[in-house]
Amino acid sequence: MAEMELFQIRMDDRRGEQLIILREKEGNGRLLPIVIGIFEAEAIKIKVKRMKTARPLTHDLLKRTIEQLGATVEKVVIDNLEQGTFFAKLMLKTAVGEEVQVDARPSDAIALALRASVPIFVEEKVLNLTAVL
Repeated sequence: MAEMELFQIRMDDRRGEQLIILREKEGNGRLLPIVIGIFEAEAIKIKVKRMKTARPLTHDLLKRTIEQLGATVEKVVIDNLEQGTFFAKLMLKTAVGEEVQVDARPSDAIALALRASVPIFVEEKVLNLTAVL
């Protein structure tokens, strides 16, 4: 697994898509572009730019819910790619120390990871299929 960081949020005007680009923190600096929805892109931008919202966004609500249940977000892992679709997992730790994995869309997982200040990882098999230098 390689630890990644958010490198860019980009709008592809030709295709009308939003991209997040993750960059490998160590090693070759591989880049991983992921197409995401407009609402998820906005949620990520709001956090990155430290913008304040009148009410909590969905990712803020999820973070607070996890915390109120006595659990913590430990990390996010983008672990699979099938037919052009990325898959991710939230890695949580409960109040009693149990590790729990929750399936998530990568965009939601990244938005939550940024709010929880936890690392984002990508499995090597995914990077080998999609990463660019």
